[in-house]
Amino acid sequence: MELKEFMSVRCACNIVRQETPAPERLTFEELAILCHLFENGDELKTSEIADYQGVLRPTMTHRTNHLARLGLITRHEGIHDRRNVCCAISDKGVEVKDRLCREVCSHIQNGAPLHRSSPERICKFIDAMGTVFCMSGDLVLLALQMSGDDSLSVSQIVRTLGLLQPTVSMSVSSLVDRGMVERNRATPDATRTLQVSLLPEGKARALELADRVNQIVVRRNRRSHGTAEAE
Repeated sequence: MELKEFMSVRCACNIVRQETPAPERLTFEELAILCHLFENGDELKTSEIADYQGVLRPTMTHRTNHLARLGLITRHEGIHDRRNVCCAISDKGVEVKDRLCREVCSHIQNGAPLHRSSPERICKFIDAMGTVFCMSGDLVLLALQMSGDDSLSVSQIVRTLGLLQPTVSMSVSSLVDRGMVERNRATPDATRTLQVSLLPEGKARALELADRVNQIVVRRNRRSHGTAEAE
C-alpha cells in the first residue's frame, strides 16, 4: 500500500469518527476489527484477532468488550478451551460497518487517493490497515514525511490528518519533548505561524512507519477464496 493511500483513508476515518455521536464512536482499530471479521467470513478467536493487530490479549479484550457492548459482535467461549473466546460480527455490526465505510468514502477528498473507491473496497483497505497501529503522534510524523520537505504548519497537519487541532497540538508538543520534531517561525518576522519539522530521530521513525505501511497488502475476494490475489 502506498503511504498516500494509507493517509487518505486514515484522514477520512478520523473525520467520520469526529462526526459520530460519542456513545457510538469507534476507534480506527475497532472499525478494523469489524472489517477483519467481515472479510474473514467466519468467527475468530480473540487471540487470533490480537495476532492480527499485533497487540496483547488484554488490549484486544478491551476492544472486543466495547464492540460487544455496542452489539456489533457476538462472543462465546471456545468448546475445548474456555479461555479462547470466539468473536463474530453481528448483523448490527455489518450494518454499522457498511454505514461507516460509506461515510469514509464520502469524506475522501476529490483527487485524493482512493476517492473513487467503493465502500466494499474501503472495507478491505481498513482490514489490511488494521495490522499497523499508529498513535496520533505517529500520524503526525507520517504527515511530515509525506509533505516532501518534511515541514508543515499545525493547520496543514490538521487538514492532512482530519484530527482536531488540540489533538495535533498535543501530539506535536509530545514529539518536541521526545526530540523528534522542532517548531520554528515560518518567517523571521512571523508572530504566530509555526512550522513543524522533522529532526533526525523523527525522520528515522517516520521512515520506519512508512516502510511498514508500504508492506501492507490489500487482498481482494477474501471472503470467497482461501488465498486471495493482491490488489
